[in-house]
Amino acid sequence: MSLWQSLLHLFHLAPDRRTLHFDQSLMAPLLELAVREQRPADEIAADLLQGALHQRQAAEVNLQRWRNLTCREQEVAALVCLGYANAEIASRLSISVPTVKTHVRNALQKFGFSRRTELQHALADWDFNAWEGPNPAHPRD
Repeated sequence: MSLWQSLLHLFHLAPDRRTLHFDQSLMAPLLELAVREQRPADEIAADLLQGALHQRQAAEVNLQRWRNLTCREQEVAALVCLGYANAEIASRLSISVPTVKTHVRNALQKFGFSRRTELQHALADWDFNAWEGPNPAHPRD
């Protein structure tokens, strides 16, 4: 079974006459991985594609959830992701610690999380450097 046929089968799609071709820059590492893992290259490619699709879907969900936060919740969430404690966030934003806790709780709830570390992990590949300055920016999308 070709790589394309394997992928179609994996996603329960009807086969057609398309073929999936990898250029040499992708094929060589794929074949090396297949040798190391002692698995067929088609199987590894299907696993990698499935993982990438799952990761992309999760990123889209996280972006939509981020857009549902208020501006202040985004500020607080960004600072949480940068590793700031509640007292530090309160000081930076000139708000009280209980207010920070409320914004953190709201952001976590909108993301469906119960812990700050879950938010940090989910947004680990996001760049929050714009929020680091003395007057945190309000990047939108």
